[in-house]
Amino acid sequence: MQRTHELAHGAVLLAAGASTRLGRAKQLIEIDGEPLLRRAARALLETSPHTLVVVLGHDAAAVGACIADLPLQRIVARDHAEGLAASLRAGVAALPADCDGALVALTDQPALDGAHLRALRDAWRATPARASASAYAGVLGVPALLPRAWFAGILQLRGDTGARALLRERADDVIAIAAPALARDLDTPGDLAREPS
Repeated sequence: MQRTHELAHGAVLLAAGASTRLGRAKQLIEIDGEPLLRRAARALLETSPHTLVVVLGHDAAAVGACIADLPLQRIVARDHAEGLAASLRAGVAALPADCDGALVALTDQPALDGAHLRALRDAWRATPARASASAYAGVLGVPALLPRAWFAGILQLRGDTGARALLRERADDVIAIAAPALARDLDTPGDLAREPS
């Protein structure tokens, strides 16, 4: 049995989408003067990951410019147009072999913060054979920390399917961490109009 202080997690931030419903790059929408992508990356770095992989795709150079100075690895999912699964596969495949789990997050949840991500990390460290996931709007979703034993399943995902499908299938092996504020995301102009300025 591994001792908890030896466990290392990698972080995967999915930022490859074209934001077609919104009509502009959601990754670059600013909240309190900071792009969502940068906010999410900084929050993930607060969990002290072994490495942080940011998966870019659509307009990768422009989107990735806002995180150029942060200690992370930027990769481009060439097949990102396939959907969420392509980005998730690319991010997990890029993690070093000594990562025991993957903390997966998206860029479009403005309420995401380091405290919640650290709670996910700590819950996973306490029972590393299980995943820890965010619970909101009646579902288990991301951000979530998935154990390495789940990586093979992630690499089999196709289309616009993300980690939520695995969390649903394996719900008995998931520790739920309540995060009701994460139900709010930014997918459409209407979502953006409701966001406090």
